[in-house]
Amino acid sequence: MPTLIDLLYVALFAVALPLFDYLVSWPAFQRRSQAEPARARRRLWIANIVSLWALVAAGAALWLFNDRSWASFGFSAPEGWRWWISIALILLLVAYCALSVASVASNPAARASVRAQFGGTAAVMPCTATEMILFAAAALTAGFCEEFLFRGYFIWVLAPWLGWWGAAALSILIFAGAHAYQGWSGVLRTGIVATMFTLTIAICGSLWPAIVLHFLLDLGMGIVAWLALRQAPVTTGEVEARLADLPPGQLNAAQDVRRISP
Repeated sequence: MPTLIDLLYVALFAVALPLFDYLVSWPAFQRRSQAEPARARRRLWIANIVSLWALVAAGAALWLFNDRSWASFGFSAPEGWRWWISIALILLLVAYCALSVASVASNPAARASVRAQFGGTAAVMPCTATEMILFAAAALTAGFCEEFLFRGYFIWVLAPWLGWWGAAALSILIFAGAHAYQGWSGVLRTGIVATMFTLTIAICGSLWPAIVLHFLLDLGMGIVAWLALRQAPVTTGEVEARLADLPPGQLNAAQDVRRISP
């Protein structure tokens, strides 16, 4: 049964930190981006990586202190037909990402289309090979940590009162809201992806397939962005124009970076 400390922990990562991002972190990133966009991106990713792993470490320590089973958390391998569904979903996403990367890499029109689609969020996407490496670390962080927090701990804590599906639905809403910096369309897309991850967990009975899918989706998005933006680096003037179009929002790991992810 969840304790008061568990509830406070969930309130920290689901309410307090998103508010801090909305009021402090995102405005600071906007200011830094106007002067040094590349440095601001790297600083953003590193901050997200450190903060998310710190949150997971705190949650893991709390879980172990109460001598709880990791299997009840969702850290068990899918079995039987659930295993094969997990493998099929992962292979489908790998194929989709590979096709997207190949298309953008070989087609200038596709790269131009991607740049237009990213719009303001291009300010937080990788533009160089070095940035792509750091973004990959942010994607791995988002894949594991966000699933641990939102589809693992959050649902486990609130399920006794809301039921599993009620807690999962609330988790989707809060997770989508954490991507408000992308505008309403970004919130909607994130909500759809978060719903897919949640259904994956419900069907497969494990967090691991969702973690892998989340990482692969964010990584694929980063590679596509890098291929499109590396030949058209984001200048300081472009950053200012794009940031002017963005509403104040929240930062998240990897952004998936996001949100950089569902």
